[in-house]
Amino acid sequence: MKKITAIIITVIFGAILFTGCGSSTKKDTSSNLLENIKKSGKIVIGTEEGYPPMEFRDSNGQLVGFDVDFSNEVAKRLGVKAEFLVMDFNGIILALNSKKFDAAIASISITDERKKTTDFSTPYVVGGQVITVKNGREDIKGVDDLKGKVIACELGTTGENVANGIKGVKELKKYDKITEAFQDMSIGRVDATIIDQQVGGYYIQKKKDEFKMLEGILSKEPMGVAYRKEDDSLKNEVDKIIGDMKKDGTLSKLSVKWFGFDAYKD
Repeated sequence: MKKITAIIITVIFGAILFTGCGSSTKKDTSSNLLENIKKSGKIVIGTEEGYPPMEFRDSNGQLVGFDVDFSNEVAKRLGVKAEFLVMDFNGIILALNSKKFDAAIASISITDERKKTTDFSTPYVVGGQVITVKNGREDIKGVDDLKGKVIACELGTTGENVANGIKGVKELKKYDKITEAFQDMSIGRVDATIIDQQVGGYYIQKKKDEFKMLEGILSKEPMGVAYRKEDDSLKNEVDKIIGDMKKDGTLSKLSVKWFGFDAYKD
């Protein structure tokens, strides 16, 4: 009996000690991420490459865009360099929580559903979903005209959420990259594409003779940098940087460069 009691006491004490060590480790991980980034001299950022003008490859194969410039500026103000890990958007949050990179910057809209598993920075830009169609499509003037039509969106985005809520469509096609949706729309496989306002505006600016963006916003969506739940040290520091970039006009300059308008002007 004494032996059994001693074993039980030993197990309980061990469990308490293990739990204590585990909590300490978790706390250290949270507080040390920013420190580790600064020591390594780089911040690894998860992103995608098929969502112009936010993040995409230029004619030379270089990763460019609003989010890329934003990320590089954040890294500069942290005193480090940005290193990008590119993947399909649909897998970014899972990869973030699996610690494949330090943070995710990929036009990620802040939603209640995503906040269940992920923390976000203060919004660095506000977007919204719009409808784009080919020039000459006079039969589609708004969301009600999408009944019986084939529409497209990017898989895993809030555009998909909005598209899923549109009633009466004939078919909803979901693509890994929004560029693929526009390609299909150009050859008539898709009647309309649900897309973020900034991205839609970029496409229209580049291909005014081929596509147009309809008036009206289907949703209003703040976008933020995504972090793991425990990474408060990095989040707090980047929040300060975002505030400074808004005040000193850096974000306005990036907006004009990539969107053609100042998204931060009141």
